[in-house]
Order: sequence, then structure tokens, then C-alpha cells
Amino acid sequence: MQHRPRLAALALVTAGAVALAGCSAGTDDAASDSLDSLSMMVPYLVTNAPSADNEIQQKLEEIAGVGLDINWVPNSSYGDKTNITLAGDDVPHVMVIQGKDPGFVRNAEAGAFWDLTDYLDDYPNLSTTFPEVQRAASVNGKVYGIFRARDVMRASVIIRKDWLENLGLEAPETTEDLYAVAKAFTEQDPDGNGADDTYGLIIPKWPGAIGTSSPYDVIETWYGAGNRWTERGGELVPNFTTDEWLDAVDYEKRLVDEGLVNPDYATFDSANWNEPFLNGKGGIIIDVHSRAGVLVSLFKESDPEGFANYVDITGNLVGPDGELHAHPTTGYSGFLAIPKAQVRTEEQLRTVLEVLDKLNSAEAGPVLNNGIEGVTYTLDGDLAVPVDDAPQTLKDAVLSYSQLGMNVTGFQGYQPKQASEFEQELYDKRRAIEASDLESAVYDPAAAFVSPTYISQGAQLDTIVSDARIQYIAGQIDRAGLTSAIDRWRSSGGDTIITEINELAAQAD
Repeated sequence: MQHRPRLAALALVTAGAVALAGCSAGTDDAASDSLDSLSMMVPYLVTNAPSADNEIQQKLEEIAGVGLDINWVPNSSYGDKTNITLAGDDVPHVMVIQGKDPGFVRNAEAGAFWDLTDYLDDYPNLSTTFPEVQRAASVNGKVYGIFRARDVMRASVIIRKDWLENLGLEAPETTEDLYAVAKAFTEQDPDGNGADDTYGLIIPKWPGAIGTSSPYDVIETWYGAGNRWTERGGELVPNFTTDEWLDAVDYEKRLVDEGLVNPDYATFDSANWNEPFLNGKGGIIIDVHSRAGVLVSLFKESDPEGFANYVDITGNLVGPDGELHAHPTTGYSGFLAIPKAQVRTEEQLRTVLEVLDKLNSAEAGPVLNNGIEGVTYTLDGDLAVPVDDAPQTLKDAVLSYSQLGMNVTGFQGYQPKQASEFEQELYDKRRAIEASDLESAVYDPAAAFVSPTYISQGAQLDTIVSDARIQYIAGQIDRAGLTSAIDRWRSSGGDTIITEINELAAQAD
């Protein structure tokens, strides 16, 4: 009952968008094929939206060859504004769509947005060099938007560098190395204080269910279980239906049973994840690599002279089969979609794509990602150094215009110069690890496919398995109880999801 209002609203949005797309096609005031101004709807994450006359927008308009009429919408209300806009009469040429939520999928498949699948390769700056990411961003194999690229490889093992040195250990390279280091950190007094007061891994209570890049999900990918979904015997199946997944959960349980993980792992707030690492209680975090930079900054505050002694990183770990199965992100954060209600002909579509191609050029990239050279940043070699006394409005504007950054052929801006030699070395090491691990990325083969049953039931079904995983790790249920929960996932709708995903995959092929 509680879902009916939302579903009704989504249906209304779909009907409104399709009606607009249909009835507008022949109107006399349709946009001409030449474009004086490109209208866009874009979220902003700072306090105030940029003014239309700022230097960054002026430069982008010069590069694009057209004016940019940007409707900036607060990020907190962007989803609601998207639905309202699609159901209204003032639809822009281009909209940032933040994800493949049910409303967007229904609108796209009903014809409210242009299918760009056969167009993007005609534009050199829109023809992606990350086909796996574009596939993941598609809807059942059809590309309804130019994805906004994000780091594909972010998984990292962040480790107390001083503890490794105190115990004469090397950073782990395999999952068994990780176990050995965690055990040493727990049992061998890594901080040298003579007390039994340390443990290896720091794992928080995870706010998401299965497949949300928790430390458990990352370990399971390392074990060869796949990434959310995997292929077995020519069929796509959820990774938790594999033997490798069960082996990985046994490994996770072993870490907990032997006291190598913080004892409050089931309740520890992820907002406080850094604290045990900083306070010398735990020595290992499996998370995104950017957390290492945050930790270094915090150590820098408490120990300005010795902050370089505490943090080291390594990338994804080799699993028990001797192979590296690296855990990637989806590689994108929403996309730029083109509504048919405003862009009504193929000629108009190509005009819009020409502008977007210019906005994803090597000339536009630094403007979107760094701002104006000499105003918001200067260059030291090929690294960007922020101008500290740049106007705050322009600093905020850089963050806002970066929401337009597509980067589908690779990051187009300048990487930031770090504040110290150690921080630069760690940053460069991180980038090298990313590049190396990317070669072994295990992508979700079902990411493109939108199962109707999963839309309606998937979130609830996935908690069946994630709850059982924690219960098994905690010793509250046995192995039979864990496999019974997986069977319950199947019988409660999971088998229907598997069937739908494989049917969609067959159609896409």
C-alpha cells in the first residue's frame, strides 16, 4: 500500500513526458536546427548557484559557440524537480539525470528521451574509451544519455604504515596476506605499548545491502565470486549463488571468529570509520582510496612533523585462486540525457550533440574541472595549484560546472598538486595502482539490465541475503541457515529476476 502514491506519480510523469514528445513534434515554434542557446538543467551541491555572467560560463560559451541557459537546481531537490520538469511545458534541451531510477527508465523506454546508441560514435569527444562503463550506464543495452565518468577503480586496502614497520611486515598482496597482517596487528602489539588493545580490520555496520561496495562485497569479488552478478554456465546469476561467494563469507567469518575485526562491526557507525585507525585501535580499512588522503590530512593536524609515518595503501588483492579480481565501481554518476519534448528532430539532435562534443573537448575539460587558469588555479608542470585568494563564488562555480563534466574519453582536466612531497607520492602511488588494477576489473555483467521485478522487489530481497550474511558471520545462524536464506531469496522473486535479466541480456545481444 505504501508504494502506490510513488508508482502513480511515476506513471503520471511517464504519460506527461510522452504526450509532450508526441504533441510538440509539429508545432510552428519548434527549435530551429541552428542553436543560439542550449538550455540545460543541472544540480549544484554548494550553497549558491553560479551567476550566468561568471568567467567560467563565459569561457564555456566561447568554446561551445552558443549561449548556455542553465537552470541550476539544488541537489537536495533535484529528483523531484526532474519529475516536475518532465511533466511540464518547459523541458530543456539537456538534463542531468542522476541515475537509472524507475521514473527515468519508464520515461526513456516510453520514448521521452533520445536513444543515442547509434549517434555517439559520430562525435570524437563523445565516443567513449570506456565501453564497459557506457554499457553499465545503458538501459537494457540502449544508451539514453552520455555518462558522467567517475573513477572506475577505487577499492583500496588502507593500512597503518607504522604498524607494518614495527612488525617487519610488508603490505598485503593476497587475501591470505591480509589475514596474516590482520592477525599480527591483533596479536603482536604493533604499537609497542605492551597492551592487548589492537585489532586488524576496521569494518562498520554497512548502510547498504548486497552489492553496495561494502568491505564484504570487495572481498567476495577478490575471491572470484564476481561483482553483484556473474556468468556461470552461460547464464547470468547473482554472485551470492556461487561457491566462491560462500568461500569468501567463510573467510570473513574466520576474521571475525579469531577476533581480527573490531568487535562492534555489526553496529559501528560508518560515520566514525576513521577514528579507530587514527586512535591506534585498528590498522586496516578496506574502502575507496580517497579515504587515505583524508586520513593523512587528519594525521597532519595531530602530528605536523611526523604525519608521513602513518598511512600506506595497496590496491585490490589476489584471491585464493591466484588471480586478481579487481572490484570496480560502475564508473559513472548519472548522465546527460536529451528530451524529445524539446529536441524534436534528428537534425536538432545532432546540433545539440555537436555542442556537447565541444563541451567534452580537451579545451573545455580544464574549464569544467579546474576553472580559469590564473584565476582559480595555476599550473606547476601539469598539476593544478589552487589560487587561495580566488573569489569564493568562482571556487563554488568550479564545483557546480564540474557536474557537466562527461570525461567519457578520460579525465580532461588537470590533476591537483598535493600539499607536500609525501602526499604527492601517495597520490601518485594511488593513481598507479588504479591503472594497474583496472586491467583486472570485474565488471557487473548485468549492470545494463533493468528487471521489472527487481525494480519492485529487489531492494527488499537483497536484504534477505545481506542480513543472513551478517548473521552467519556473527555465528547466529550456521552455513545451512545462510544457504536457506539464499533459497528464500530465489523463491520470493529472485528466480524471476534471474529469468528477466537473462532474457534482457539475450535481447541486447
